[in-house]
Amino acid sequence: MPHSEFLLSTPIIDADHPEVRAFALRHQGDGDGDVRARATALYYAVRDGFRYDPYDLVLTPRGLSASRVLETGRGWCVSKSALLAAVCRAVGIPAKVGYADVRNHLSTARLRETMKTDVFYWHGYTSILIGDRWLKATPAFNIELCEKFGLRPLEFDGTADSIYHPYDLSGNRHMEYLAFRGEYAEVPLDAMRQTFAEHYGHMTQLDDADFDADVAAETATG
Repeated sequence: MPHSEFLLSTPIIDADHPEVRAFALRHQGDGDGDVRARATALYYAVRDGFRYDPYDLVLTPRGLSASRVLETGRGWCVSKSALLAAVCRAVGIPAKVGYADVRNHLSTARLRETMKTDVFYWHGYTSILIGDRWLKATPAFNIELCEKFGLRPLEFDGTADSIYHPYDLSGNRHMEYLAFRGEYAEVPLDAMRQTFAEHYGHMTQLDDADFDADVAAETATG
């Protein structure tokens, strides 16, 4: 079967998990609809149904899994892209996970101080097969976060790639793609861990920090 490896359940992209499958069936819209409409519906369900939380860096198969995003209601680019791939696979839409190194101008003071860089290695997105084209879809930043930071929300209509805008609504630098790392059937966790150890080995854990609270404090007006 063509593209069969991109329909399989994996330890991280756990498309056969009962909750993942239930979410996919519930949010794909008309199950008899075309792939474009179903994939688009699933994109928005993942983008806005789970809050973006870059403090939640648990680099284990369970920590990055699609089912854990469903359980916790939050995730970062890697885990949310795994969820989007999983729900697509759960309803028969081939999907990969893809990665790029980016210079990200959206972060909190706490995250900048902890990372000591604005380069995010292994930034995650999902690549979905629609018709005969693989299209990039990036479901990380939920609509509420975009509104607070004055960003253009990333839209996806199943006809073109959806990757981050270089500038925000005020014309400030937002996201710069430095290099693409390829697309995979499963999250390449070992390679990711190696890169993170090399570039972020100094980082302290953010377990006791609250990303939403930091965003609220930094974007408060008046």
